[in-house]
Amino acid sequence: MRVAPAESAVVQCGAMTIARIFPLYRGKGPWQDSGSCAATARHRRGARSGKPMTKKKRRSYEAGHSPKFLVVIDDSPECDRALYFASRRALRIGSTVLMLRVIETDDHGPQWLGVADIMRAEAHEEANAVLDRHASRAASITGVMPQRVIREGDKPSELLALIEDDEDIALLVLAAATDKEGPGPLVSSLIRNAGEFPVPIALVPGNLTDEDLDTMA
Repeated sequence: MRVAPAESAVVQCGAMTIARIFPLYRGKGPWQDSGSCAATARHRRGARSGKPMTKKKRRSYEAGHSPKFLVVIDDSPECDRALYFASRRALRIGSTVLMLRVIETDDHGPQWLGVADIMRAEAHEEANAVLDRHASRAASITGVMPQRVIREGDKPSELLALIEDDEDIALLVLAAATDKEGPGPLVSSLIRNAGEFPVPIALVPGNLTDEDLDTMA
């Protein structure tokens, strides 16, 4: 399946990001927040403030549900390590790989004004192209196309919001960079609240090869 059910929230909630950048989009009209978006926004604010995260009951292994392994798809070289591990593990136990690509809009300035729709369309086109490449990689391992979600905003906040929205997510798979600057910005930011994270986190060392991971996943 090319598009995960949760992706329908992109069109509704994506506007919230622009509303934060450009006040003129607030209020009634095509960018008005829905009730579900308001709940997601509250969760994002809680994540940014460092407050304890809500722990929504996971239903991954209940009847009618299936566990999902969530992988954040970014442009880091170690991203493939996380995807490979998640795919191998999903193949072994019969779970689903869910890929998240976040379009980070916080660094967009006034140039978005007047061309927001065009820039958003281009950003989504690029995000889908990246997900296409990684989906082929995952499918070559599992034999099944992974699910995908595209969100806009702050990466850690959108990651937490997706986990809150999808009760079948059973595991977050990340990979640590091998350079001297540390494990990577996303890993570093999540470690600070790891003790209160809503799902288990698998951290894959970026130096492990496919052959290494085959023996562990």
